[in-house]
Amino acid sequence: MALTLTTAQAEKPNIVFVLCDDLGYGDIHCLNPERGKIPTPGVDRLAKEGMVFTDAHSGSSVCTPTRYGLMTGRYSWRTRLQSGVVQGFAPCLIAPDRPTVASFLKEQGYQTAIIGKWHLNFQYQDPQSSETLTRKGNRGGLPPVGSKIPDGPLAHGFDFYHGFHHAGDMKAVIENDEVILHEDEINMLPRLTREAVGYIDERAKTPGTPFFLYVPFGSPHSPIVPTKEWQGRSGLGKYGDFVMQTDDGFAQILSALDRNGLTENTLVVFSTDNGCSKAAGIPALQKQGHFPSADFRGSKADIWDGGHHVPFVVRWPGKVAAGSTCDQTLCLTDLFATCAELTEQPLPAGAAEDSVSFLPALKGEPIVSTRSGVIHHSISGHFAYRMGKWKLCLAKASGGWTAPKEKHAPEGSPVAQLYDMEADPGETNNLYTAHPEVAQRLLKQMEMDIERGRSTAGTDLKNDVDNIILWKSGK
Repeated sequence: MALTLTTAQAEKPNIVFVLCDDLGYGDIHCLNPERGKIPTPGVDRLAKEGMVFTDAHSGSSVCTPTRYGLMTGRYSWRTRLQSGVVQGFAPCLIAPDRPTVASFLKEQGYQTAIIGKWHLNFQYQDPQSSETLTRKGNRGGLPPVGSKIPDGPLAHGFDFYHGFHHAGDMKAVIENDEVILHEDEINMLPRLTREAVGYIDERAKTPGTPFFLYVPFGSPHSPIVPTKEWQGRSGLGKYGDFVMQTDDGFAQILSALDRNGLTENTLVVFSTDNGCSKAAGIPALQKQGHFPSADFRGSKADIWDGGHHVPFVVRWPGKVAAGSTCDQTLCLTDLFATCAELTEQPLPAGAAEDSVSFLPALKGEPIVSTRSGVIHHSISGHFAYRMGKWKLCLAKASGGWTAPKEKHAPEGSPVAQLYDMEADPGETNNLYTAHPEVAQRLLKQMEMDIERGRSTAGTDLKNDVDNIILWKSGK
């Protein structure tokens, strides 16, 4: 039964968005009960009390571009980042004048915080000379304690930041705009959990002021470092243990909301940035009966769904029906437009050009979209287009790390792949040569979405680069 949201009910709820790192769809037990062996009671609780989206996708099958899309409502391939991820010690990928979800909500009276992994680049400055630092010459390649950050989260709408840049720099702990200490990576997940819980406790002291808390955990991405109390708990090795510890961190966030009486007026979203990484030891996990990608093909970095088909669970008591599911397609770029509709404010001009509100789905209604389809992107920049049940991949193989890789595609492979995702969610039957008219229709729409600088209705905009190469493996 569809639930209705009155103006009073929908008035500025708190928003908590937890984004895991390299967590597979099948790593959540309630989403993969037959082929998932890792207990995840925290997320399972959220699913029982809220809504599971069964067809949600990250904006990319790797980290940085997904996070850019989540923050800006815009696909990352519209920027200079056409493949791969950023490495830090460089200007932020988000342009200084581009609105973010955080800056937008801040304008609506929200307190905004990010506790976790940024991975969108920022610079470091020497605290005495203000000279911009480079990685070369710094001990262990880390920014020195005391380094200042001029273009980090605080420059893009966040009031508070505690965390790190990316896995390679995880030892450098940052608070607001300064590196505050260096410590072992094994301490980061407990640190982020503690900080997130503490932030909720602190915000509870000022009722009436809504908050947006973005918690991008760095786990279970490598280094896979469960703490001693979690080692051996899963019976599946370090990766299973780390997933369990990550789920427990999320459960502690839910408990903090409960303890402070904030559960009823808080919209909680749980997701991940892409599929499970090869670093998890996928073959060994599968031998033990655990399939991190569930029934989807591939994993992190791939254009196949295992690379970007992600868990997406939403809870908002009294507004979202408990134990419900939604099979409508969405993308993590959709957070921005959802926040705009939630606060009954228009989107900023020239922003969130690939974002569609999923708020109607929370009420059990169809998503009203001017976007024809969702664009997928792999680590190597291979494109795919999803429209309805059809998915067109402009790649001969995985477009990522899973065999066969592009250069090892079998002799005579078609230049592209077309799948009926309703009949064949595992992408086993390539229909590209059987349905050329469908492939052409999807290709034409994808080309239009790219060329217009946006995939939603509105004034045409410009991409940051003029030449976006669609066919990476030959046309």
